[in-house]
Amino acid sequence: MKAKSIRQDKINVITLGCSKNIVDSENLITQLRGNDLDVVHESEQDDANIVVINTCGFIDLAKEESINTILQYAAVKKRGGIDKLFVTGCLSQRYKDELEQEIPEVDAYFGTLELPGLLRKLNADYKHELVGERLITTPAHYAYLKISEGCNRTCSFCAIPLMRGGHVSRPIEELVFEASSLARRGVKELMLIAQELTYYGLDLYKKRRLDDLLHALADVEGIEWVRLHYAYPSKFPREVFDVMAARKEVCNYLDLPLQHADNAVLERMRRQITAEETRDLLEYARAKVPGIAIRTTFLVGFPGETEAEFEALCDFVQEQQFDRVGVFQYSHEESTRAYEMEDDVPAEVKEERANRLMAIQQEISHARNQAKIGSVQQVLFDRKENGYFVGRSEADSPEVDNEVWVPAAENYVRIGDFAPILITDATEYDLYGEVEKLKN
Repeated sequence: MKAKSIRQDKINVITLGCSKNIVDSENLITQLRGNDLDVVHESEQDDANIVVINTCGFIDLAKEESINTILQYAAVKKRGGIDKLFVTGCLSQRYKDELEQEIPEVDAYFGTLELPGLLRKLNADYKHELVGERLITTPAHYAYLKISEGCNRTCSFCAIPLMRGGHVSRPIEELVFEASSLARRGVKELMLIAQELTYYGLDLYKKRRLDDLLHALADVEGIEWVRLHYAYPSKFPREVFDVMAARKEVCNYLDLPLQHADNAVLERMRRQITAEETRDLLEYARAKVPGIAIRTTFLVGFPGETEAEFEALCDFVQEQQFDRVGVFQYSHEESTRAYEMEDDVPAEVKEERANRLMAIQQEISHARNQAKIGSVQQVLFDRKENGYFVGRSEADSPEVDNEVWVPAAENYVRIGDFAPILITDATEYDLYGEVEKLKN
């Protein structure tokens, strides 16, 4: 009998879904490395013998991607390419029992709040002293900062509370400690994320304290940009705009998912806000913070959405001239309130409406970008690609927004640094420019 060679385990963590999952994976990797384990993130090498897949279960496309990834690595395990396969995250939280039945090749499934149990399976201990000291998988100059977990909202289409539980804020002191740690390692931009930013503080402090948190993070030495993502519009804490106007470190940028603009659809969605209240909030934001970049998302094809209701949404987008828009097609999710409704908008109609709405926004984006030609934008550079330095202005978040492309042959900037860029050309979703020359 041959003696089996002993080798140290190597763990490959695969992350699917949103930036909140990225943070969860980073915390997992931090804990594993704190236990002196060899761990990589989304390695393209085939030398890891253990794989952990952090899944997304938000909508049909995300679930399909997660299941396909699990099946891919289950097949690798079957043929002996890896020794162990673990699954965590939202899909696992929501469908654990079904997944165990359908894909038994996985060694264990874990929910979103079961990090200590996953660590034990990986022969690691949960080290409390590592909280706030997470490693990052993004470029070294920016990081996501998750300020809370879960959601208390009752949107009828959303399954997030089923997967993430109720809202739990992290203390301001803990977040400042983590931000300071990240800044010491070279992070200049923080993207604040949560299931719902504007609820921050209600559970801990009995009042909304997002404004206080922003002041505290803006005071952290080394942090030059703080960016707000996933801010619910209903009962928005308007003092946030005072902070944005007063503190140069807080980007004049707001990710404000509105989902729709017809009152009947908003009511069926249980969004707790009307189109009129939404318009008032947007008007207030733009008056308080002139030039604020507003990113939003809309959901088309919700149960019962008529052509007239969709046209009201189109008119609203045309009227408001948003800087950035994302469009999703409604996904009929089990256990949500909307699941009790008939999913009566045909798939081809959902797709057609999504394309029509994005065509409207494409024209708006093109016009807004054209208007920036001749302006000078402060740009943070993320990478070099195909002969260009590629960065973002204050109006842009990584992965989802515009980029600024600067020819590397005629210009020089450093990755991770800011530079003033004169915009010389623009398309619908990108800007082109050159480093501004100093005047004599």
